[in-house]
Amino acid sequence: MAGHIPEETVDEIRKSVDIAEVIGEYVQLKRQGRNYFGLCPFHGENTPSFSVSSDKQIFHCFGCGKGGNVYSFLMEIEGYNFIQAVQKTAERTGHGLPEQMKEEPAGKQDPEAQSMLEAHEWLTKLYSHMLRNSKEGKQALQYMLDRGFTEEIIREYQIGFSPTSPSFVVTFLEKKGYHPQTMVKAGLLNVNDKGDYSDRFRGRIMFPLRNHLGKTVAFAGRSLGDQQPKYLNSPETDLFQKGRLLFNFDLARSAIRKTKTIILFEGYADVIAARQAGVENGVATMGTSISEIQAQLIDRYAEQAIICYDGDEAGMNAAAKAAKLLKLTGCQINVARLPEGMDPDDYIKKHGGDRFKKEVIDASDPYTSFIINYLRRNYNLQLEGDRIAYIEKVLQEVAQLDRAIEREHYLKEVAADFDISMETLKDEVDQLKKRVPSAPSQGKQKRNWQNRSIDSQSMHHKLLPAFHNAERKLIANMLKNPVIADKVQEELGGAFNISEHQVIVTHLYAYYEDGHAPDISQFIERLEDESLKNLVIQLTMSPNAEEEITDQELGDYIHRIRMENTDRTDIKSLEAEQKRAEQQGDPIKAAQIAMEILRRKQELKNTH
Repeated sequence: MAGHIPEETVDEIRKSVDIAEVIGEYVQLKRQGRNYFGLCPFHGENTPSFSVSSDKQIFHCFGCGKGGNVYSFLMEIEGYNFIQAVQKTAERTGHGLPEQMKEEPAGKQDPEAQSMLEAHEWLTKLYSHMLRNSKEGKQALQYMLDRGFTEEIIREYQIGFSPTSPSFVVTFLEKKGYHPQTMVKAGLLNVNDKGDYSDRFRGRIMFPLRNHLGKTVAFAGRSLGDQQPKYLNSPETDLFQKGRLLFNFDLARSAIRKTKTIILFEGYADVIAARQAGVENGVATMGTSISEIQAQLIDRYAEQAIICYDGDEAGMNAAAKAAKLLKLTGCQINVARLPEGMDPDDYIKKHGGDRFKKEVIDASDPYTSFIINYLRRNYNLQLEGDRIAYIEKVLQEVAQLDRAIEREHYLKEVAADFDISMETLKDEVDQLKKRVPSAPSQGKQKRNWQNRSIDSQSMHHKLLPAFHNAERKLIANMLKNPVIADKVQEELGGAFNISEHQVIVTHLYAYYEDGHAPDISQFIERLEDESLKNLVIQLTMSPNAEEEITDQELGDYIHRIRMENTDRTDIKSLEAEQKRAEQQGDPIKAAQIAMEILRRKQELKNTH
């Protein structure tokens, strides 16, 4: 529930957005019938099991079981609490919020983690102030300006300077009420063997590293003189895991959504230089190779990823590794080419932003072209053995392409380069495809998924006991029809046999008694237990949920549930009677009762 927030306000905001439009900014959705389908953003999968209903304003994944309304989705994918989810939704619709919503606390959070987060925010402000307003910061500011950083970019990225005094930041944080030992754990301070604390980053230009919500969770510090190391980053903490975050993602997100394209750089300076040049959809890994989590995040937001790493050997190797990992997500991959020894920042400084966009980003190579050229570097093509080995590697890549026109294009290049007939190359590719079949195309996956999901759902329902299926079908119809809910309440009340079902119908009776119309998206806000919410969504989104129930079926379901309830009550009564016989020292009677219990249980089993 929304706590003290007016329920009408929460419902009004929720009803004013189309959940498919909101989710469509995170997941590539395709309409099939009345619903939309796509790859679930909450677990790895190759076939779409994620369904969104605009009519019901809910989503459900048949794979991992997650489901909910627009608020649930934003809370899950962005890490928002309920208030933040409502606020973000209200921003989309232009709704004004009551003051009590704006004053709502951020929700329960580990006090230590909250302390660390606040300390990072304070230091972001301090470092920024020191860069622009202190004598110490003048040299650092001039260095940034000489490197091509504009005043606007320095403010936007909150770039700062950490004072050279080892105790300045320690004293600052203590005055703000933060314990030095906690700040050591946060990666902001160091402590020596004598127990003396000092600023970890003193004398460095400071780049705040923000999470996807725009909160500073770490820093990257660059030395000005001979101080070593040249670059010093925060250690990993509870707030900061390098493999889970992408630098600049919070600022680039809107541009990524708009263009459906993400530019992946190696370093912070490259991202910032590119942004100054007008490339607003750039991000960078946090000083490490791209991780699976980062690759999934990129795929969630973008249809295309352009990798723009340094033009040296190390950059090429890192680009190949990133390209192969990103390709596994199904994202379209291109790799930009830079002159040997240049990084994006160098290129932009030398040639300008327009040429960078036109000659590097827009001219980037498709994945297969890049890989073919990358593989060539490992072979001496003057040697016959190397030529054959190289051609075999190229054909293995070509064999993985789904589209015949792409295969033909690359085979023609190989035929021309090495004077081999197209017929020979095609035969070899056909043999490779038979030995290692390519993964089914995304279109085939999407076309086949619905039938498989319906079959699996039907199978799941068939495996359940008859009374269990009856309860599920009753609840599914009660959720969309208050008349049926009234009938079931009159006939059964809360006498469902499954405890989760008892809780759901109890809330549903109260929901209708409060005068609400059927609205799954609104109803689930009454359920605090996530598993119950997901069960309600599952029942609502099941393939046969839209089928109308007849009076005969309604009566049969109620009868089946009553019989199960009666049988269970009878068995419990017999078990109590058996226990009394045992306590009274009558083993023969206890054995007779035990046989009757077994017979009743077998009858129950046979009716399932």
